[in-house]
Order: sequence, then C-alpha cells, then structure tokens
Amino acid sequence: MERYLIESPHTTEDCDRAVKEIHAAGYLHWFEWGCEDGNHSAWAIVEAESLEHAKQIVPWMFRGKARFIKLTKYEIADKLHHEKDG
Repeated sequence: MERYLIESPHTTEDCDRAVKEIHAAGYLHWFEWGCEDGNHSAWAIVEAESLEHAKQIVPWMFRGKARFIKLTKYEIADKLHHEKDG
C-alpha cells in the first residue's frame, strides 16, 4: 500500500455539500477541515493501492481541484544513502 496526502479544496458555498458527500462516501473520519478558520479545504493522509484508488476517495464533484501527493517516509540511513549515490 502507498500513502497519499489528499488536499480537497471547495468553495464556501460548497462547504456543507463537501462534508455531506465525504460522509456519504464513508471517509469523513479520515479528513480534517480548515473551514472554521476560513480555509475551505479538507486534508487526509490515506493508504491506497494506487493513485487511482486514492482519487476515488474524493467525491467526483471535488476531484478535479483535489491534489494527491504520494508520501515517502525516510529513515536517516536511507536519506544518507540517497545523498551518497546521487
């Protein structure tokens, strides 16, 4: 499984719909929201089999504006190894 950071922005007008759609899809507990601070976006870190699977987590009407970032966690030995090779 791969890990992805999902950022799903929405407008002020679509805020309630975004929450309801993500809840209906069963992913509400994965997301954190910036709406109450005036940043109408939701973020989640998810495990998915592929980028396409991660994209399916965001409802279709918000998917076009969403960002999906594959995450990698480095241990210091791994990072030093990469620096030495490249």
